Order: sequence, then structure tokens, then C-alpha cells
Amino acid sequence: MRKVGLFEAKQKLSELVERAAGGERIGITRRGKLAAVIVPVKEEYDLCRIFESLEGIRRRARRFKGVSVKELIEEGRS
Repeated sequence: MRKVGLFEAKQKLSELVERAAGGERIGITRRGKLAAVIVPVKEEYDLCRIFESLEGIRRRARRFKGVSVKELIEEGRS
């Protein structure tokens, strides 16, 4: 991991972001101590996949329609 001081990071932020986008991890130090790390994004967010997973949660929640949380807790205790 390449480390740069905070002052240098402010001066070269665009360059550092480009390097991180290329896969490099860059540490930013403040007074000689690591304060932050710029890392590449692992994957882009796939909104379709996110909404599909939410739809699955919504379908499962329908099974409990009309049942209160208290009733579910009581059922679990018996």
C-alpha cells in the first residue's frame, strides 16, 4: 500500500482516485499516522439485483400479515 501525507493527498486527489480505481490501495497519513485508506470499489451496485432481493423479503413478509410482533414472540416462547 502506498502512503501519502494529507497535504499531498489534497494536492493530488484526482490522481490518487484514478490509481485506486485501477486497483491500488492508497493510505493517507496525518502527522505520520495512517488516517484513511482509498480503496478500489469491488463491484458496481446492480440495482436490479438489489430490488429483486427486496421483493423476496416482501414476499416472505406477507406470510405474517395480520400477525403482531408480540404474537410471534409469544409463539416462539412456547
